[in-house]
Amino acid sequence: MSRQSIVLIGINHKTAPIEVRERVAISRDELPDATRALAAIPGVTECMIVSTCNRVEMLAAVESPETDIAGFLHSHFGIDPAILAPHIYEHRDQQAVRHLFRVASSLDSMVVGEPQILGQVKDAFAVARASGTISGQLEHLLQSAFAAAKRVRTETAIGSNSVSIASVAVELARKIFGSLNGRTVFLVGAGKMSELAARHLLQQGAGAILVTNRTLERARQLAEPFDGRVIPFEKLYDAATEADIIISSTGAPHPIFRREHGQAFMHRRRNRPMFFIDIAVPRDVDPAMNKLEGIFVYDIDDLQAVASSHMAERSAQATDAEALIAAEVERFHQRRRAVNVAPAIVSLQQQAEEIRQNELKRAQAKLGALTAEQIAVIETLTRGLVNKFLHPPMQALKQAARENDSTRVEALCDAWSLPSVADQAGQLASMESSATEPRSEPAREDETSAVGGK
Repeated sequence: MSRQSIVLIGINHKTAPIEVRERVAISRDELPDATRALAAIPGVTECMIVSTCNRVEMLAAVESPETDIAGFLHSHFGIDPAILAPHIYEHRDQQAVRHLFRVASSLDSMVVGEPQILGQVKDAFAVARASGTISGQLEHLLQSAFAAAKRVRTETAIGSNSVSIASVAVELARKIFGSLNGRTVFLVGAGKMSELAARHLLQQGAGAILVTNRTLERARQLAEPFDGRVIPFEKLYDAATEADIIISSTGAPHPIFRREHGQAFMHRRRNRPMFFIDIAVPRDVDPAMNKLEGIFVYDIDDLQAVASSHMAERSAQATDAEALIAAEVERFHQRRRAVNVAPAIVSLQQQAEEIRQNELKRAQAKLGALTAEQIAVIETLTRGLVNKFLHPPMQALKQAARENDSTRVEALCDAWSLPSVADQAGQLASMESSATEPRSEPAREDETSAVGGK
């Protein structure tokens, strides 16, 4: 029995257009059920799902290479496999680890260096833990990914002059108008992305800011620091007429702005142009709106051209970050291989301690009553001897594990009457499962939603 494989399967902004991504987008409310559904697939022992505006990725520990993870996307969303197949990528074991580390570190983001994705991966991890779908193996992997992302953020300049999808959206609006001075902006949706957009808009000199959200209190919380005006959600279409720029980022499953709305807006605005920046997945704005004269619609894929302009200035920092990630991936796999012999080392130590205790009892029976100082000297002496004798076989086991030499590990285990590699795998799974129970959830870097941010 060998350690289970790690598999990562998904689609993202590089492999699939938004019209495909929005069909498999999973909202925050739906994520727990979807995660449990993935865990129910035969052969899946642990799993989590990351769903953002730019990617849906399933990470799993599986018992067999034949475990059908990709089939989950087809069956769960009722989509013809022929539609999704050209857009799906799959990584296994070391490549899966590398991809996860790069995602958490924002090296795979549309905007390299943006800070939201780490928070979103942590959110997905927290959902999986709460759903009972993560235990030892993926627990260790995710903690390592978070540590790698922290190193990238603190040891490279990749996060300097931090950008995000929101800032790119505002940059696009500025390029369209030439200046945002005096422009009325309507934020539809009061999540993290809307908050970031509001900050950037004010920096660019925007005038009135309108805010709406299905939860009115959340809209008030967002509007207050920016002196924005709160619009009840039922007044959405009346207020939209006032706006020159509408930035929409809700969790609605279907477009909330349709062609007939655009026609009404243009009539009331007397054909003064409106710009929609739709950073939601699924999209909030029907693409048919773009066909109306005077209305210009940009979705998240349209932001790619603007985002690419940041790549050249970050290329040097990205190179440093990639080298750091490569080292972290190798370190993780060395630990992963080395930990395979942990049960054997524990068994070796237990055997030696049992022998030591038996010999102490025999010696004490012959020596009679001893003082506390004498007992302490004997304890120190015997423990020191045991540790010196154990050092060579323990180092030999660790070295063989680091080199992934299972034949040598088996030979060493046989020579010392230790559990076989197969027995160790079962013991290790039990140890890892119990080890995760007392751990607390990782600190949340931000409160990004499943449909905003990265």
